[in-house]
Amino acid sequence: MAKEQAAEKIEATENPEVKISIIPRYCKGCEICVKLCPTQVLGMDVFKVKVVDIDKCTICMACELRCPDFAIFVEKMK
Repeated sequence: MAKEQAAEKIEATENPEVKISIIPRYCKGCEICVKLCPTQVLGMDVFKVKVVDIDKCTICMACELRCPDFAIFVEKMK
C-alpha cells in the first residue's frame, strides 16, 4: 500500500508587482527576515513570519537570501 503525502502548506501573498510565499512549517521564528526588511513588509505572528504590508515590498530579496530555514520566497511578478 502506497503512503500518501500531504501537500506542503504555503501561505502566499501577492500584488501585481510581487508574490511572497512562506512555508510556515519551515519557519523557526528567528526574525532575521523581519529585522532585515528595510520597508517593514514582514512581521511575526505566534512565532512565525507573516506578510504585514506587501505593497511596501521593494523586491530587495533580503528576506529570502538570509532566511536560514528556506521558509520564504520572493517572486517578481512583472
